[in-house]
Amino acid sequence: MNETINLKGEIEILLNDKVVLEKKNVIVQVGKNFLASAIISSSTSPFTAIAIGTNSTPAGVADTTLGTELTRAAYTSSSVSTNVVSLSKLFAAGTGTGTITEAGIFNNNTSGGTMLSHVVFSAIGKGANDTLTINWTLTVS
Repeated sequence: MNETINLKGEIEILLNDKVVLEKKNVIVQVGKNFLASAIISSSTSPFTAIAIGTNSTPAGVADTTLGTELTRAAYTSSSVSTNVVSLSKLFAAGTGTGTITEAGIFNNNTSGGTMLSHVVFSAIGKGANDTLTINWTLTVS
């Protein structure tokens, strides 16, 4: 019997605590390769950060970076329940200000690293006084 493992992700974005977007995302090939390596390697770094950016080029499985990264930081919170990973990042007022059109999950809190997931969406204007929360759900089935 052959079994398959699937990983899917969904993102919810809140601007000033109001939901402005819900969308599925792309699990990129380098992220899949990283997860496969993690099965036998103890030297892999966990995915710890969410980045936001301003490029509107559609996300694809060959992506390794955001098109135009604006800022990146460690999750505000994370949890695992059975086969579902939940990540959340609050970008406070004054952080990540601009027209946000993309987001990604990385295993480095500042730059570089390996991307797991990438999503591109309709423009969300984040002013200097706005907060932006990204809630990301990854489901393994």
